[in-house]
Amino acid sequence: MLADAQRITDRIVAWRRHLHQHPELGFHEHATARYIAESLPPTAAIRMNVGKTGVVAEIGASSGPIVALRADMDALPIEEQSGVSFCSQVPGRMHACGHDAHVAMLLGAAQLLAQRDLPGRVRLLFQPCEETTDEQGKSGADYMLAEGALDDVAAVVGCHVDPSLRAGTIAVSPGPIAAAPDTFTATIKGQGGHAAYPHHALDSIWLTTQVLNAIYGLRGRLVSPIAPALITVGTIHAGTAENILPPEVRISGTIRSFDQPTRQRLHDGLEQACAIARTFGGDYDLRIELGCPPVVNDTRIAQLVRVEAEQLIAAKRVVAQQPQCSADDFSVFAERVPGCYFMLGVGSGQEFYECHDPRFTIDEAALPLGAALLAASAVRLLEETAQR
Repeated sequence: MLADAQRITDRIVAWRRHLHQHPELGFHEHATARYIAESLPPTAAIRMNVGKTGVVAEIGASSGPIVALRADMDALPIEEQSGVSFCSQVPGRMHACGHDAHVAMLLGAAQLLAQRDLPGRVRLLFQPCEETTDEQGKSGADYMLAEGALDDVAAVVGCHVDPSLRAGTIAVSPGPIAAAPDTFTATIKGQGGHAAYPHHALDSIWLTTQVLNAIYGLRGRLVSPIAPALITVGTIHAGTAENILPPEVRISGTIRSFDQPTRQRLHDGLEQACAIARTFGGDYDLRIELGCPPVVNDTRIAQLVRVEAEQLIAAKRVVAQQPQCSADDFSVFAERVPGCYFMLGVGSGQEFYECHDPRFTIDEAALPLGAALLAASAVRLLEETAQR
């Protein structure tokens, strides 16, 4: 499988570079979807506009089990600074998270699978809008799931590039590997007044400092020390002049957790922290918006992917997958059916730039390995499912 993938390296790289030059944001991936449809094998059965702008294609037999492979395809609102020769041609838009590579690898896997006699079908999910949600709070995975993308599917596998891992390395492990990303917005209310007479007002900034101290104590004092989690305040907005006490302060931030008890404990603790404002006569409003669930790799599927990876490359290049506090709505699919989301190393082993950095780059030499492992995992899953 890897040898076959390496023979189409030029095509995989060309797909990736075309997509990199023409990035589109979530739910606006119209040209991306058309390009995907044009690049799929002629034997693929294709459905367009699934989950608004997504593409679903099937390859294989007309009967038998079905397994799914997923790639996200949206870009980010970032001005590219990578310096590559195929830089984004769209101002303020960049594939800074590797979704162009994900699509290219899945297109490569489609070519590999189309050459084989499969004991079932492989459903290819080219998913829109992973990076954000719409006004309904839904991402592309939510809409694709609602429109039957996983109907009758036995398992789902996906891949994400990782610049912190040397190119040609695969990281895969069972259990939680990405966090649930909840967001919160709080308004801490006092009483405005003249800064020279704080005793005639209720300083909302002072109230907020008490709240902030409590928020940053939640992780260390109310959550198990061995439970991965965090809570971070990212914005603070208040005031109009240096000598005026503002009537309120608005803060917002993110909560990351890997299990429901920890998630709920942080939510409850945040409510208690904000309530400190009432202790001094103030008030607060708090809104918590739930993100996608944590990504939890199924033990059996993760082991199968690991075995396939070790068939493709040396076992020492298949490493344990470390949980990350980043999030991915692949979790929406993996909650519905058993799934595995593995990481493909695309780094040089020296200095690298994380995803979402305008200088983000990848080593394209790793892309055939990702395509091969996606295809090999799908074949093995079909064979095992067919034998049950």
